[in-house]
Amino acid sequence: MSRTSNRSNGDVIRDFLSVADLLEEPQLAQLYAYIDQEEEVTVQEMMDALGLAQGTAYTYVNRLVDAGVLEATTDEQPRTYVASDIDLTVTASDGTREYTITPALIDAVGRRTTDNDIDTYIDRHGIAGLATALTYTVDREQGEVTHRLMARDLDISPLAAEIILQALRPIVHEHFDIEEAGASVADIEDADRDIAGDDA
Repeated sequence: MSRTSNRSNGDVIRDFLSVADLLEEPQLAQLYAYIDQEEEVTVQEMMDALGLAQGTAYTYVNRLVDAGVLEATTDEQPRTYVASDIDLTVTASDGTREYTITPALIDAVGRRTTDNDIDTYIDRHGIAGLATALTYTVDREQGEVTHRLMARDLDISPLAAEIILQALRPIVHEHFDIEEAGASVADIEDADRDIAGDDA
């Protein structure tokens, strides 16, 4: 569901509405994220993995199919489902910021029911704030920013920045190809031992 600027307004609005429920209902977001990660699953597999009752699972699947973010890959029983790609950019009403709705953001929203740090951050800063924090987390994992820089940019405490960066770190590593940035503490300690050994 990648969308570009040449789409008509009606199509873009329909696309946005199709993912709005994912951003407002963590259980739907969690289900979408699970299917997106697993690539092709049955309703029974969804029920087993997420602990959903049968009626709830079918209700959620039907809602996601109706929204166009999930589709059945076969008519045979049991049906298997795949998640549609979502990459939708939304501009804030003041025109100053753009937010991209991606599977990573939906995954983060889905984790608010099980991660108090993400839940608290969304309560305080909204989904747009979470999208911004996700961008900073990618940059942080690539060694491009620190939690202090994020805190200064977003006018939040360094502690709040570090907490959300840590909470979003596993999501970033699941959805993005992140190369290790810089040397680890172990690498530095090994280098120090080598230098000491050369001096002996």
